[in-house]
Parts: sequence; C-alpha cells; structure tokens
Amino acid sequence: MSATSQQQHRRRRTYALVATAAGLATVGALAAALPATASPGAGSGEGGHGHGFHRYQDVQLLSFNDLHGNLEPPSGSSGRVTELQADGTTKTIDAGGVEYLATHLRQARAGKTYSVTAAGGDMVGASPLISGLFHDEPTVEALNKLELDVTSVGNHEFDEGSKELARLQNGGCHPTDGCYTDKKFEGADFPYLAANVLNEKSGKPILKPYWVWKKKDVKIGFIGVTLEGTPGVVSAEGVKGLTFKDEVETINKYAKELQRQGVKSIVALIHEGGFPASTSYNYDCDSGSAGSGISGPIVDIAKNVSPSVDALVTGHTHNAYVCTVPDPSGEPRMVTSASSFGRLYTDTTLTYDRFTGDIARTSVKSANHVVSRDVTKAPDMTALISKWNTLAAPIGNRPIGYISADIGNAGTESPLGDLIADAQLAYGKELDPETDLALMNPGGIRAALTYTAKGDEGDGVVTYAEGFTVQPFSNTVNLQDLTGAQLVQVLKEQVSGTNAASPKILQISAGLTYTLDLTKSGADRVVADSVKLNGTAIDPAATYRVAMNNFLAGGGDGFTTLGRGTNPLVGTDDLTVLQKYLTANSTPTSPIAPPAADRITVVR
Repeated sequence: MSATSQQQHRRRRTYALVATAAGLATVGALAAALPATASPGAGSGEGGHGHGFHRYQDVQLLSFNDLHGNLEPPSGSSGRVTELQADGTTKTIDAGGVEYLATHLRQARAGKTYSVTAAGGDMVGASPLISGLFHDEPTVEALNKLELDVTSVGNHEFDEGSKELARLQNGGCHPTDGCYTDKKFEGADFPYLAANVLNEKSGKPILKPYWVWKKKDVKIGFIGVTLEGTPGVVSAEGVKGLTFKDEVETINKYAKELQRQGVKSIVALIHEGGFPASTSYNYDCDSGSAGSGISGPIVDIAKNVSPSVDALVTGHTHNAYVCTVPDPSGEPRMVTSASSFGRLYTDTTLTYDRFTGDIARTSVKSANHVVSRDVTKAPDMTALISKWNTLAAPIGNRPIGYISADIGNAGTESPLGDLIADAQLAYGKELDPETDLALMNPGGIRAALTYTAKGDEGDGVVTYAEGFTVQPFSNTVNLQDLTGAQLVQVLKEQVSGTNAASPKILQISAGLTYTLDLTKSGADRVVADSVKLNGTAIDPAATYRVAMNNFLAGGGDGFTTLGRGTNPLVGTDDLTVLQKYLTANSTPTSPIAPPAADRITVVR
C-alpha cells in the first residue's frame, strides 16, 4: 500500500470512529468500520491516532499456499493467472517464481511493523527437479529467506513419510542421499503445524498443533490442519502409522485451548479448499451474498469452525478466492486462497483490539495480488536458484527422448496420460509377459511435455528434468491381478463413491476402450458392456494382469477395488519407466507424436 493510500485508509478509519457508522463495503472487506465502542482517540494503523493508549492495531497477514517447490517461474498455464478487467473482459498475466515472490512480499511488508507471513500447506512435494531432486531442501531454504513465519502441513508434505517431514522441520542430511553441499541442512526456521495429524500409537500430534505470533502486546494464534482425507491422496507408505482427524473438530478443540491461554485472536491454516465461481483471481466473491461465490469442502468447514476463529487461510484446490462465509453464529468471516505455485499472495488486514485481545471482525479486509514478473528479482533468490541448478544440471539436462509436438495432460483423456499408461504397460510386459493393461491416475501427471526447448537442449528434446516435472513422486510401477468384474468396478469408481462429485478418470493403455456417458449419473456413467480389451468384451470371471503405480495399488484416489488386487509384483520407479519408454521409442529423426487420446468415448 502506498503512503498516500495508507493516509487515505487511516482517514477513512478515523471517520468511521467519529461517525460510528459502517462505511461502504468493498470486495474482500467485511466492513470498513470499527466497533461503535471505539473512542475518537483510539489508535489505528501502524502507529495509531491521538495520544496515549492506542486501542486498535492493524496487523498485516501475508499468505500463500501450494507452492510445490516452484522456485523458478512455472511454465505454460501453470505460470499464468487470469485477471478480470473493469469492462468485464479478462487478460492473462505471467506470474510466479520465488525471485519475484520475495520482492513482492518484501515490498508489501515495507513500513509495516506488525506483519506476519503464513502458508496453507503443500510448500513441498510434486516439485520440479531443482527442488525435488534434493528432497525439497532448496524450497525450505527459499522459504526461510522469504521469512515465512508459519505453515500448516498439506497432503504433499507426507509424500516421503512423516520421518522425512520431521527432517525438513528439524534439519539434518538425508538418511540415504546424505548432504548435497558442504553445509549441513538446517531445516525450517518456521514451524510446520499438524494439529489433526496424530501418531497412531501415542494419539498425539506429530508436530506442533498451533503457534502464537507476538509483537509487543499483540498476539495472534495460528492453528494448522490438513485435509482429513489425506490418506486417500497419498501413498499408503507415506501415511503409515498416522491418523488424520476431522478438521473442524480439531480446530475448535485448539481454539478453546488458545483462549484458555489468553489468546483471543485466532487464524486457521487449513489445507483444504473450495471451487470459486470464476477463474479470475480478482472476481467479487461476495457480489451475490456471503459465501455465494464459492463451493466445495471449505464452505462446510467454514460454516462449522468456531466463531472464535477470525480468518481462514486455505489451499489444496489450487484456486484463488477472497470470500466471506458465515460462521456458526451467522457472522461473515474471511476465507482466502492464493492459487498455487507462488503466482499470487494474499494481503489481509486484521485489526487487533487491545481492549478485548480479539480481532475486530467487521474491519477485516483482504485481497489477492499477482506475483508479477515486472519487478526486480531478489538477488538472494537468484543466487539460491543458481546454486541448486548447478548441482542439478548434470542430471537434469540429459536427453531421455524426443517428441514431435506438445503432449498435453489436460482433458478427460489426455495424450500424455495415454503415453504414460503405454509406458507402464510396456514395462509391465518386461516384468511379466502376461500383463494385459495399465492404469494411471491423472493427478500423478503434474505437467505437460512441451516441444519448445526450455534451455539449450533444442526443440522436441525431452530432458530428464522435464520428465521429472511430469512424474516427480518416485512411485513404483507394480503389477497385480484383477478379475474382469473388478476391472469394470474400478472404472465405475472413477465416477462414483468419493469421486461422484469430482470424477477422477484413469488414463488407460492402448487396447482398453469403453464409453463414458456423462448424461447419466454415478456409476452408470461407465457403460459396462462397452468395456473391451483389444476389441473383446471384458470377461467378468477372467483374470487380468494390470500395471499401475503403488499409489493406485494401495487404493488411492478412492479406487478401493485396486487395493484388493492379488499376486502383486513391485517394479522400479515410474520416472525410470517413462524414461525407458521414451528412449526406446524415439530418436531425433523419429520423434514420438502425441497419442490421439481416443480410447475413451465420451457422451455429453
């Protein structure tokens, strides 16, 4: 905020104090007025007004979520945001990259004595090579430099298990790969909060459930939770020995504990999110009424979290929104999310009442801001990226295949989904010649393969770094037996049960075909008698050998039937499988063309 706008903001606040009347509400603002109990001499803003005791103190809360180790500017659509213009049109803006995020956050904090920075989880995991190759130590270093104060855990913080998460928090060299530099990894300077993630044996949180930020006589408590459904979206090994509790019950429990300690101002960091009515980051979420511009799990959570919680910072869905949702007492409360990959940050003003120790909820304001790339890069972040790129280059720049055009990962069935499924089928046949087909979860395909060179490798060249960006999880490719009836049931689970509202369409290998009728509902959307393998109808009583990653083999993403397969065989990691397929099936003069993505017939 400029000096001029700060002065205008303070003048408006002073007017509201004198007139004891609500000002004009704007997007992202609960109201412009402070409680009518304020006195003309009460303080506001950074230094307050009048003499002596300043009752009100504005606290700046900067927040972001779902960074996923994107230290460098993300490419393609992952590196853009949509902005709504005054005339109703939209435009896209290139965004993201920690060199720019650092500059934007530092500029936002300038002149703000009372400023705290928080995050909503998934800071690491599914990361590009520069971070993922080093078990996300580079991202933790970057977050330290960003002066992140606190974050909740997300589901991806468990990709490598709770012991690895503890190492990211506390430091120390990797137990297998050792130290990557001559300096020991120091760990996070900020606390990871995991209030609803319990050790199965002890029943206690594996990390701190909450943290209290203090500045002079101002204190705000932060409670951090991840989605209760984390075990369904993480490999079974990653959450072994852990229990994930209900988000609302957990937040309410610790809100009471904080209040007993005299902490009346509370923010919940929740790695669960919603689906906004608009793809533009700056749309007016409350143009209809509070909560009308957002749907999804976070709405139900927000409506049930205790009124003692003053604001909700959310994530997980990678969407952007600044909305008010009524709390259990019917009062509006701010709920925010800053998209993903460091493309946005949220700036929220929390007005702290020194009389009550609580946030004046009617004065909370919030807005999302673009991490545009038209500002000066932060030199310390440039140096950090250069250091880790130098270490990664010998591995990352190695060619592993060649493509004739972009191979995308969007759509019900994607060209890249087909390619990966074909790669896993080919590998499955190496392990067992009787392998019939392969299934791939769409969420495991993190990026497209792009034809245009990202470095000096040349157009059409797929590097190891690009392959790593596509499949960064180090999942193994496994085999198991399913009956024909089970295979059809798996396809039905794409659009029923936990996936009914938000289908997860598996990517399938060549030879498997079926019809998906979206005019129907639930499991009926999969036309059972259309499921064929190499043109022959699936025999319910026959046994089929199926390749898939260990995430799916454990029943992940709601595919419980896959967790009941028999005769398992564990293979190598999925990136190696993709690399082998690309190398075996492409050359500079004979590159792979994008698959047609015509195995699933979709009726709309």
